[in-house]
Amino acid sequence: MSERVGFFKLLREDIYSIFERDPAARTVFETLTCYPGLHAVIFHRISHRLWRYNLKWLARFVSHIARWLTGIEIHPGATIGRRFFIDHGLGVVIGETAEIGDDVTLYQGVTLGGTSTQKGKRHPTLGNNVIVGAGAKVLGPFTVGNDARVGSNAVVLKAVPEGATVTGIPGKIVRRREGDDAERRAYAEKMGFDAYGMTEGMPDPVSNAISGMLDHIRLLDERMDKMCGSLSRMGEQVDGIKPLDMQFDDDGSEPEKPAGAAEDAPLQSQAK
Repeated sequence: MSERVGFFKLLREDIYSIFERDPAARTVFETLTCYPGLHAVIFHRISHRLWRYNLKWLARFVSHIARWLTGIEIHPGATIGRRFFIDHGLGVVIGETAEIGDDVTLYQGVTLGGTSTQKGKRHPTLGNNVIVGAGAKVLGPFTVGNDARVGSNAVVLKAVPEGATVTGIPGKIVRRREGDDAERRAYAEKMGFDAYGMTEGMPDPVSNAISGMLDHIRLLDERMDKMCGSLSRMGEQVDGIKPLDMQFDDDGSEPEKPAGAAEDAPLQSQAK
């Protein structure tokens, strides 16, 4: 955990994590003097240690000064991992029992809050490599798994599995784990078409529809292979079916055939 690492080593990691995630960062001096997200994290590292040493009032006073200077409110009781980055940061609120893993990124207006007035664990736990978009609210004592993504302005009220993307109010999973995406992508490449290039960021309805089509085609292909295998075992000869070779002009229309070219022969069944 970050408490076992020296303060200056944590600071160095926090600074260089900014260069990895923010293309606007230019120099170490600039990040030290002009990044309120970094200032808020530095103040929290101090206030959290005071909190652990049972200097509660002093810890709260340090965090209060930090909020006044940066516009970011982090309760000194919150546990934050290494290489934590708050981009822009204005309006970020992190509650007392929140736990944040390593390499997490929050954008402006994010709230890691609670939905109960009872004492005890009431704020979320974020795993490693989580990204929470601007304005998102993650409310309650549940876990957001490693490598998860929370879309801008989403309101998340229940646990998020690893590698998932959540958007909407209330938050719903709109992107599955990378393993499922990789399987779909491999099948799309086999067909000679890949719809994922246009959905590198958040998914859209067209991408979701195409993903469903790919899943359905894959299922039909598997069933067809089983049928062909059964026919072969019965002594029937089944030739492989080649996909149509279709070519189109840039405007989407079929190219004109040269004068005198013969029409294509009608398709015939290749199953004997």
